[in-house]
Amino acid sequence: MPAVNFATTHWSIILAAGDQESPQAQEALSALCTTYWYPLYAYVRRHGHSPEQAEDLTQEFFARLLEKGFLRGVDPEKGKFRAYLMSCFRHFLANERDRPQAQKRGGGKTTLSLDFAIAEKRYKQEPAHELTPEKLYERQWALTLLDQVLNRLRDDSIRDGHGRLFDTLKVFLTGESPALSYEEVSRTLGLSVGAIKVAVHRLRRRYRELLREEIGRIVGDPSETDNEIQALFAALG
Repeated sequence: MPAVNFATTHWSIILAAGDQESPQAQEALSALCTTYWYPLYAYVRRHGHSPEQAEDLTQEFFARLLEKGFLRGVDPEKGKFRAYLMSCFRHFLANERDRPQAQKRGGGKTTLSLDFAIAEKRYKQEPAHELTPEKLYERQWALTLLDQVLNRLRDDSIRDGHGRLFDTLKVFLTGESPALSYEEVSRTLGLSVGAIKVAVHRLRRRYRELLREEIGRIVGDPSETDNEIQALFAALG
């Protein structure tokens, strides 16, 4: 997907995507697709659709967003966008069940460049099936957002000339047990253990700052940031 540099917040991306007169609408839709296509694909798969059906439905849903004006009535004051998007998606799926199966979806439309080649591989790595489609959607939203934060932190590190340091130390940011100890990383990078600990501390602090910033961009009210962070980690639990 192309990088989106015209919007300062997620809500401005969403509102631009809902404005069919805006020359930025298609680029905004691409930004939304980047964030939400896989969570919606996983939702459809967990409902029992085949990989081909999930790909078809997800592609068609995003292709229709601008055409049908689904985003035109979005209001940041009326709740979380991901909940609104799920409501639209459920409505879309209900309507698709009533369409003749012989009718080819997406006919005559420009298809969006979604990386479905990796979708099924990712889906097969999902947790056990006690997760409902709704919980899986929320979980994938959380993972996608955390991945965006990690990518922003990596971009910052590369810009500062510390790309190799970040790539080596990022295992200490994810909450999983790192495969390497501080001592092993120290030998790999030729730095003291103390310097490694300081670098990890700084990366963790910057990671938390970027997470709050990213969350702040997806809530209509900044006072909801802490609640949204709690919801994010609850979705991963």
